[in-house]
Amino acid sequence: MSKLKILLFLVLGFVFYKGFIAIKNFQIGVDKKIVQIEEIAQIEREGEVIALMMYLGDPPQLAEHLFVENEKKCLELKTNAEDNSNAYYECAVVNAILNGKKIVNIIENIEIL
Repeated sequence: MSKLKILLFLVLGFVFYKGFIAIKNFQIGVDKKIVQIEEIAQIEREGEVIALMMYLGDPPQLAEHLFVENEKKCLELKTNAEDNSNAYYECAVVNAILNGKKIVNIIENIEIL
């Protein structure tokens, strides 16, 4: 009888795990689908994102900006860009106008990483 109980607990644990993973993947899938719809419809929204920004000239002026998923990726891209260019690069949390996952315009710098 105890082997049957252990087997039942294992099956219930497996079902709970699969249910949790299914709900988590559904939520991630919905977020990606929303971004795709916004890109197709060209809907602009305002939000805080991490951006890699390139400055050129003297005094430095913002020349380009790039939406980045997370801080670690931004710092990797910054290091690589500084090795291959003489421009000044900076990772920052910015308040920006977004079109999908593209930065249209930067409103303000909130924090430099």
